Amino acid sequence: MEIRRGGSADVPRILEMLDEAVEWLVAHGRSGQWGTDPWSATQKRQDQIAGLVDGGTTWIAEVGGRAAGAMVVSPERQPYVPAVDEPELYINLLVSSRRYAGNGVGSGLLAHARREAERLGVGLLRVDCYAGSEGRLVDYYRRNGFTATSPFTVGDWPGQLLVQRI
Repeated sequence: MEIRRGGSADVPRILEMLDEAVEWLVAHGRSGQWGTDPWSATQKRQDQIAGLVDGGTTWIAEVGGRAAGAMVVSPERQPYVPAVDEPELYINLLVSSRRYAGNGVGSGLLAHARREAERLGVGLLRVDCYAGSEGRLVDYYRRNGFTATSPFTVGDWPGQLLVQRI
């Protein structure tokens, strides 16, 4: 797996990966995270991903020359997350293609985020995720070295904030 810097040209592939994830989640009875509609089907979601990519640093994990995962990091947190009084690197997006599930793409990108935080001299890495579905995604981040801190809700969407000290 190679990790390269991404940009606006990667937005269609990122949307494709998000669409794959939605399809998989729906097929497994877990539509609470992102609903049932493909991300690429709505302009609002297309604009959301383009805005994240434009406003942060995008990293693309490639396997065999094909984008297998994407991550966007930024010193800016999501607006629904409490601020901190120290510099941080915030993971605003992490998605991997279902075609590469189980190959460590997401974990590889998270390791890259840790290295990037170290390079920047930032001591705090944060991410938030969907806390429904028996906390499966929360457990995934725990297995990758994060500690759950503050649960939150956005509307009726249950979320969990997680941190990792660098």
